[in-house]
Amino acid sequence: MRPVDPRLLARIGPARRYVIVTAALGLATAIIIGLQAFAISRALAPVLAPAPLTEDGLGWLGLAMPVAARDLSVALAWIGVLVALRVAITWVQERLAHRAGVDVIAALRARVVAHAARLGPRWVASGDGASITTTATRGLDGLLPYFVRYLPQLLLACTVTPLMLLVVLDLDWISAAIIGLTIPLVPIFMVLIGLLTQARSARHIEAMERLAARTLDLISGLPTLRALGRHLGPAARVRELGDRQRRATMGSLRIAFLSGMVLELLTTLAVALVAVTLGFRLVYGEVSIETALAVLVLAPEVYLPLRNVGTHFHASADGLAAADAAFAVLDTDPSRVGGSGPAPDLTGAAIVATGLTVATPDAARHAPHRLSFEARPGEVTALVGPNGDGKSTALLALMGLLAGDAGAVAARLSNGATVPLAEVDADAWARQCAWVPQRPDLGVEGRTMSLGQRERAALARAFESDRPVLVLDEPTAHLDSAARGDVVVRIRAAAAVGRTVIVASHEPALIGAADRVVEVLSSRAASG
Repeated sequence: MRPVDPRLLARIGPARRYVIVTAALGLATAIIIGLQAFAISRALAPVLAPAPLTEDGLGWLGLAMPVAARDLSVALAWIGVLVALRVAITWVQERLAHRAGVDVIAALRARVVAHAARLGPRWVASGDGASITTTATRGLDGLLPYFVRYLPQLLLACTVTPLMLLVVLDLDWISAAIIGLTIPLVPIFMVLIGLLTQARSARHIEAMERLAARTLDLISGLPTLRALGRHLGPAARVRELGDRQRRATMGSLRIAFLSGMVLELLTTLAVALVAVTLGFRLVYGEVSIETALAVLVLAPEVYLPLRNVGTHFHASADGLAAADAAFAVLDTDPSRVGGSGPAPDLTGAAIVATGLTVATPDAARHAPHRLSFEARPGEVTALVGPNGDGKSTALLALMGLLAGDAGAVAARLSNGATVPLAEVDADAWARQCAWVPQRPDLGVEGRTMSLGQRERAALARAFESDRPVLVLDEPTAHLDSAARGDVVVRIRAAAAVGRTVIVASHEPALIGAADRVVEVLSSRAASG
């Protein structure tokens, strides 16, 4: 994982504006920190000095803080104003960070969901659907610490740290040398801890995806399981996955806390080394009390942004891992289906498949393989064959939702003209098809329905629609015998009014009622 993911800044507008504003606020914070250190050194120097001060220990930098600040009342006034300004800047930064973080997460989530829809139902069904659900919901929420905590500290490390080091160099080069030699230790330890954190975050995301997949399957089938009295069966497995996620989460938190402790100890020892060196040099009169106080106040501020960068980076590692998963989806090119020509009116048209071949996602098999048939209007065409041989895939290709690897799909119009799907707008083609998949998704209203109830509701919508092509995938698989008979009757009625009906089924009664039965075959892909 990179310190700054340029894909977040390049693709998401609010992130770029936020980074620019945060950089300006970081510069203002650096100036305020320097003035605050000077005010404290001015106020304490007369109290701690063994003799009255005759020289300005801040040198030319003392122009930024008047010598009158050696008076306690003046110094307190300065410090009060500077603290108020620093609080105001922090508040503005936090507010902008939350707003930018929420906007970026919402925009990225919308892009991931939209792109997953463009990749098509077969890609979602290939096993990536659950991971996309996890990434687009809980996973991307982990990016909020990245914007609210990590990114501001990173910009402060790029502005405050070098500016404070230059100020210390002007005040006391020996202290600056000590700080310059110890600062590289902070990113080194950050990298070492980050290597361990990356593996932990990957395991955490994997545990969330497994739990999300199991939970989504359980929720979708819960009404059916409850009706059969089997709703308590998956509880043990869900509990096991939940415990695994809990252990992964606690592991990530443990690494974050340990990284914070290591960086805290490292920077404390480095500041202590500067303080001890200054103490000895004060004893021998090699440095003024005012200079030593300013350096002591500034030294922790040099390390603080770097230390916070390490701590917050590890705390936001889960969100960055989810962002990597999101960009992996966005970088997946959707298969091109259709062309740019206007889609024909499919009313009264026959759907023709010629040598249609589609490779499985792992490219090991062709399912279907060289499928050829003609589905005519006014007829019921049934696709039959073993599970896994490509019946559902063939239906997706016929509707223009999936590109075939070989062969062609076309419409033979009532005037005899043949229009290939590859030359027309596939979306306009698909909008003329009423499709009922094996597991219909009815949205919110379907969450309280059993799978059979959702099937009947989806079929009713398809039958009542005015779309000329009716595509049904296992329409009777989740229904009782009476409901199956009713579906067969309604399918025949749809064909009787001139609609082109294509079904994939194992139901003997439905296959027997079909006008045309087409066997779908698969084959092993030829090795390279």
